[in-house]
Amino acid sequence: MDFLSSNSMMMLEKSMGYLWTKQAAILDNVANAETPNYKTKVVTFEEKLRDRLESAGRSQTPKKDVRDVLENSEFAVFEAQETTRADDNGVNVTEQTVELARNAYQIQYVQQSISSSLSILRMAVRGQ
Repeated sequence: MDFLSSNSMMMLEKSMGYLWTKQAAILDNVANAETPNYKTKVVTFEEKLRDRLESAGRSQTPKKDVRDVLENSEFAVFEAQETTRADDNGVNVTEQTVELARNAYQIQYVQQSISSSLSILRMAVRGQ
């Protein structure tokens, strides 16, 4: 296995995909804050992945099972059923704005992690 297909890089790749999908869902939610009957989109990934990784860690072949979990992990987008407004719109703009900022910080962190990993690889290739 090479560096670019390592479990760490695969996890960073999956995380970035999840965060971009979450960003798009949040932006859709804010854009539809005044649309009647619009249900808030929610993206899930972290909880299910954590449970599957913990289970793989307890198996007889943890390295192989962790790899399988990473390769087969997908995030899901669903509509929240909770509404608090008379027009049946479920978007709380303040909550979505906070989540947007939080998500932006997470994207920044993952980008920095990817950049750092690639810098280490670049140094190794150059022999420094």
